[in-house]
Amino acid sequence: MPTTLLIALIIGLGTYFQTVTGFGLAMIVIGLSSLLKLAPVAFLATVISLLTVVNGTVALRGKRHLIHWPAARAVLAGVVPSTVAGLMLLDYLSSQASLLLEFLLGLVIIYSGVSYCLKSPVRAHMSGAASFFASGVLTGLCGGLFGIPGPPIIFQLYRQPLEFPTVRHMLLLIFSATSAVRCLHELLKGTLQTQALWTAAIAVPLVMAATWVAQRHPPPVRPATLQRLTLLILVLIGVSLCLPALKAWL
Repeated sequence: MPTTLLIALIIGLGTYFQTVTGFGLAMIVIGLSSLLKLAPVAFLATVISLLTVVNGTVALRGKRHLIHWPAARAVLAGVVPSTVAGLMLLDYLSSQASLLLEFLLGLVIIYSGVSYCLKSPVRAHMSGAASFFASGVLTGLCGGLFGIPGPPIIFQLYRQPLEFPTVRHMLLLIFSATSAVRCLHELLKGTLQTQALWTAAIAVPLVMAATWVAQRHPPPVRPATLQRLTLLILVLIGVSLCLPALKAWL
């Protein structure tokens, strides 16, 4: 129970950062919990997926008109099969090469922190369907393997000539789809753990409270400063996950 509560508290912390900065929930929760050895990556990813499905279902209600559906369909066509492929790879690495899995997770988190700092120029015209499909494949792999689907699709969408509400709701849709595929895959396999459901249930009121606090009582620092702090935390978590593997291999 203490471990479950600690994971739920970390989810609340991640929710606070995500509410005030716009990103970071999955990376903070999975990265920090893995660093503290609270639970396996697969378990943590399942908990985040359950919460993401609930959040996306509520947030997208009545907002489907904001989504750019031609691009969304191309992304989802890549997301669904690659998420399953990522889950199959996760099953193998969790049992055969947990150190390699933590190292790869660390690299993804470092890449995410650095990529958020790099402002890519916005394209004059929308990318083609093949580009969105490829980003969907990479998104699904990251979502299935690590429970962190964000980096590829965020990089793709923020380069497009789209309004922010459209980008935001497309991200909600794609993250929810990735999480739903993960949860359905585990349900069909009979591997959806009761403990993951219990942890997610405990985290829901903490997520709601953290969101309320962040919206009404943001930290007394500039948003850009808080964003840099979040990026620094992500990079430090990523480096800390990579170091044990490097020490073991060198």
